[in-house]
Amino acid sequence: MVREDWLNLTHEEAIEPRLPICDAHHHLWYHAENGYPVEDFLRDISAGHNIVRTVFLESWKSFRQTGSKRMTPVAETEYIENVVRKCSRPEVAAGIVGFADLTSGDTVPSVLEAHVAAGRGRFRGVRHTTAWDASPEFRSVGKGLLLDSNFRRGFAYLKNYGLSFDAWLYHPQLPELADLAKAFPDTAIIVNHIGGPLAIGPYARDRNEIFKEWKHKIGKLAAYHNVAIKLGGLGMDICGFGWHERPEPPGSTELAGAMAPYYLWCIEKFGVSRCMFESNFPVDKRSYSYTIIWNAFKKIVKDFSPPEKKALLHDTAAKVYRL
Repeated sequence: MVREDWLNLTHEEAIEPRLPICDAHHHLWYHAENGYPVEDFLRDISAGHNIVRTVFLESWKSFRQTGSKRMTPVAETEYIENVVRKCSRPEVAAGIVGFADLTSGDTVPSVLEAHVAAGRGRFRGVRHTTAWDASPEFRSVGKGLLLDSNFRRGFAYLKNYGLSFDAWLYHPQLPELADLAKAFPDTAIIVNHIGGPLAIGPYARDRNEIFKEWKHKIGKLAAYHNVAIKLGGLGMDICGFGWHERPEPPGSTELAGAMAPYYLWCIEKFGVSRCMFESNFPVDKRSYSYTIIWNAFKKIVKDFSPPEKKALLHDTAAKVYRL
């Protein structure tokens, strides 16, 4: 649950406010107990940073409850496109990434075509969540989806429509994603939340060892040049930092210090042309405010050249999502 009064206990002005930003990953939640409509997002992005484009990721919050089950995700694309087209800042959700059940194999094209039509020029790709872990600590879907033959048959159709694939998984599954990237070198794959490094439950035993394991797997994945990666998501509970449990939220300097080892490693392995910062709001809003997290990102790359900063904050996301 987001606590606005708690977030307001730590306040910062936006640093380097003129730098253009493409927020590569956020959600909009409708018809949910803890909703996050476009009006809430507009307030967050209007607090000082120069947000010029954003990418909306499927949320399972606006699905039509009638009609073909295969087609229900298209309702979210249709709904979001309609909402943002009418809002005061049409650059919000300039790219839409929706859900399609890739395990449905040869029936996937009709769903993709419907998404493209519903997006009216905004639809860019598919996210079919594949996160799985044996521990009950984590929300999981079916085991081994990335290796499943039906999933891969559906995945193969993305290339035909010029669509990318957003991968949400946990770090032990990164070798499975590498295998998928190798099998489909002509399909763009975007790793969400730096590959989901787990640090609670059975993964809380030795954070340094888990970090080393994550680094090794990220390094292997980076060898596949059809893969890009989103730098963000460490505010989620599963990453184990526990910022949401503190009396006051963290400031950007503290966040930059904690996050830098992860994000700088990704940048070292993938390069700035395949790395993009993301807010992951409102999920990460549980741990820090929008202004503060983008301040943290800017502090992490403060010594980078202007073109490198521009790539990480805007250009890579705009290129990967064809905005």
